[in-house]
Amino acid sequence: MIVAALEREVGPLVKSWKRVRRDFEGRKSIFFEADDTVVICGGIGFQAARRASEAAIALYRPSLIQSVGFAGALDPSLHVGDIFCPALIVDARDGSRVPLECGEGTLITFMEVAGAEQKFKLAKAYGAQAIDMEAAAVAAAATAHGIPFGVVKVISDEPDFELPAITPFVDSQGRFNTFEFIRFALLRPWLWPNLILLYRNSDAAARTLSQRLQESFHPGTPLAPSVASSASPAGARK
Repeated sequence: MIVAALEREVGPLVKSWKRVRRDFEGRKSIFFEADDTVVICGGIGFQAARRASEAAIALYRPSLIQSVGFAGALDPSLHVGDIFCPALIVDARDGSRVPLECGEGTLITFMEVAGAEQKFKLAKAYGAQAIDMEAAAVAAAATAHGIPFGVVKVISDEPDFELPAITPFVDSQGRFNTFEFIRFALLRPWLWPNLILLYRNSDAAARTLSQRLQESFHPGTPLAPSVASSASPAGARK
């Protein structure tokens, strides 16, 4: 089972997969299915990722849960398109930590889109190499259900890149209001160069991530390091 925030992050991977709409606790979610692998794009942010993970667990009984998607670099040695599989996840809300059995470095899950100055502060405070908004939530759901967990992130922006303020355009369900953001950006031409670069970088990052995930589907190759092992229930998916 793969949990991403946005379809854009895994678009090249799921473009030919079966698209299924399923209901859980009154909310409809879109899942992408291919053989024994399922992807859900649950929305931006901690709460959206937690809801998506709980829905995926209830509906598919996965034997493994992966948090995948874009991450911002905090370490200058990381560049756009680099794959980052951390050894430690830190939840910035309370400093709680989830170690992984293998991987390198620390990924911090932050509650907002971080600009360049905020990235610098987080890198210094936590010794983290990258930042996202969902991994700690997926880890919490997986841990609560005793399901092995892993992370595969791709760097989509570097430490000094100033991300646009997108938080006001994300609703309570983690959905990004593209139309309203475009209206906002069109009136601010000084944002255009960074937005064009962000689009190009995220497009390249999505292709790299999807290729990495596709390669990992080969038998005998784990998708990502897991926190702990557990018995796989009959009929479970990954």
